[in-house]
Amino acid sequence: MISSENRTTEIGTGRGFLHEMPEQLGVAARMTAMSQRLTRPEQLPEVIAQAFACMTGGRPRPTYIEIPRDLMTVDAAGLPAAGGATRATRPSAPAAAIEAAAQKLRKASAPLILAGGGALDAAVPLRQLAERIGAPMVMTVNARGLLPPDHPLCVPMSPSLEPVRELIAAADVTFAVGTELGPTDYDMYGLSEFPQPRYLIRIDIDAEQLTRNAHAHLALRADAAPALEAILALDLGPARLQAGAARALEARARALAELTPAMRRQIEFLDTIRDTLPQAILPGDSTQPVYAGNLGFAAATPGSWFNSATGYGTLGYALPAATGASLGAPERPVVCLVGDGGIQFTLGELAVPREVGAWLAIVIWNNRGYGEIKTSMLAVGIDPVGVDVRPPDFSHLARAYGYAHQLIDSIDSLRRALQEFSARRQVMVLEVRGEAFE
Repeated sequence: MISSENRTTEIGTGRGFLHEMPEQLGVAARMTAMSQRLTRPEQLPEVIAQAFACMTGGRPRPTYIEIPRDLMTVDAAGLPAAGGATRATRPSAPAAAIEAAAQKLRKASAPLILAGGGALDAAVPLRQLAERIGAPMVMTVNARGLLPPDHPLCVPMSPSLEPVRELIAAADVTFAVGTELGPTDYDMYGLSEFPQPRYLIRIDIDAEQLTRNAHAHLALRADAAPALEAILALDLGPARLQAGAARALEARARALAELTPAMRRQIEFLDTIRDTLPQAILPGDSTQPVYAGNLGFAAATPGSWFNSATGYGTLGYALPAATGASLGAPERPVVCLVGDGGIQFTLGELAVPREVGAWLAIVIWNNRGYGEIKTSMLAVGIDPVGVDVRPPDFSHLARAYGYAHQLIDSIDSLRRALQEFSARRQVMVLEVRGEAFE
């Protein structure tokens, strides 16, 4: 990202500095802001080189370059092309650390894998490792889809749920790959501190992250995919997939049973979308089915489930994010999951899918207000205030933008509408009667 200010300003030293911002949403990495004292346009190639080194050498994240406005019109003829920007080599773990990890996994009788969003590019070797050592795989919100929903080792349940925590506590070796082990996934209710695993191996590309939130007995700073491939090349003992399948099935069933009936129906709602549109991308807002999905939805593919119902829980995220997803993957259908309250934060974005030719189903969960907040208030004995908000007529809004509109009041009507949506590239508004799934 490139920004400009009104005048040349010195920030930091003449060489500039890197500054890391606080943690943002669960679906995004930390933003790194690069500030430089830019007084001459010929400094720009060096700044761009630093930005690309920052983006490619560690955790993927945006990089910010600030250019004073009075430099934006200066002649930059003769500057080197940006195509020569430096790309940093990602770290690799020492052979001794790889061997130590393989030895612990080979001897483990009840291994477990905790997978986070940092493992999305390592789906194949991570699955192979899970099957070789018979390790159930617990996936954070951003990691859903690393194992398919029907895989016997798949545990797409939140590690904040007690049955999943018990699974972690029972593991003799826990292998955490690309996960922060942070509270938005591992302690989202703030009821009790996440338990320290008995023996924890961590792989992360960020050195600082290896020391955060839990003590690692063996820490490997490395890019996940090549590190996992190196471990797989060593002796891990006989394949023992079935040994972990029973543990995974029990944890998954117990965790699902712990959810409320309404949450289970909302997960069934999400399952119907996934099964009807297996290639779909599902960006979500802070709305009831997304909260339920973060607790127990099994995504079809890596990177197909992401949302703002973690961390700060922003409202209005889903619609612009879904449009961006359609632009980034134009060959795949996109299903935007948003509530009747959340969509009103970015109603002006309704025109954009039409203008860019998006393949987008805007699924509006209409419970006539801020249902998730109201439920939370009632759960702790607070009289609901400011949460019963009458929504607009979404059929009129859809018609105003030239979109088809359908009311959804059952699983069957949802399935039919999705089949119609998938038949051709289009934008549709599917308004769900929330009470039908409570």
